[in-house]
Amino acid sequence: MEEAEFYISGRSTQMHGTLKISAPTSFGRMHIAPHLKDFMEAHPDLAINLVLTDEFSDIVGGGFDLAIRIAELTDSSLVARRLAPVRRLLCASPDYLAAHGKPETIDALKHHRCLPAHNNDTWRLNGPDGPLSLRPEGMLITNSSEVIRETVIAGLGIALRSTWDIGEELKAGRLVQVLPAYEGSHNVALSAVYPSRQFLPAKLRLFIDYLTELYGPVPYWEL
Repeated sequence: MEEAEFYISGRSTQMHGTLKISAPTSFGRMHIAPHLKDFMEAHPDLAINLVLTDEFSDIVGGGFDLAIRIAELTDSSLVARRLAPVRRLLCASPDYLAAHGKPETIDALKHHRCLPAHNNDTWRLNGPDGPLSLRPEGMLITNSSEVIRETVIAGLGIALRSTWDIGEELKAGRLVQVLPAYEGSHNVALSAVYPSRQFLPAKLRLFIDYLTELYGPVPYWEL
């Protein structure tokens, strides 16, 4: 994945047409939709087509101008601009921990109910001894990350969740971090991804710049 280089001429504030964007379902609902009003009021002639999906969209085949992705990016045919770091924690509800105990070692997760986002999900973690991977066996099979979020809050088990997703629950005590020495891989980031082009459309540049300023190097959900 190559780093973005921008080439535009002029900075007209009168943008026309439609910007088609793909984004993860939960992130789009929580951290894009609430902020569209300010952007669209600043550019009233620019329409937004926001498609929310937990699958990686075919950017070129689907006619997308931009995809927001939370992942380790490897596709060198696309251009990516890093928008913000992503911090992921192992967490559980106080009720679950009261009933089943708090794991004291990473191996102890074998004896706990784990909630992978997909049934074959691999948890890639950074720990005291460096990177490691484990594949938790989940009791719940779902294609919805939001279902995992709700079930970990309800006390079903332990999940690996991003702070943008469960930050408020951590602050309120509805979720508790477990095994704090282990966090999700630091290679995962929030990125804006788009087809490789020599000239970046002004409407796309404006939206990427807006998100970059909105999230920043320390995103508001970490404060």
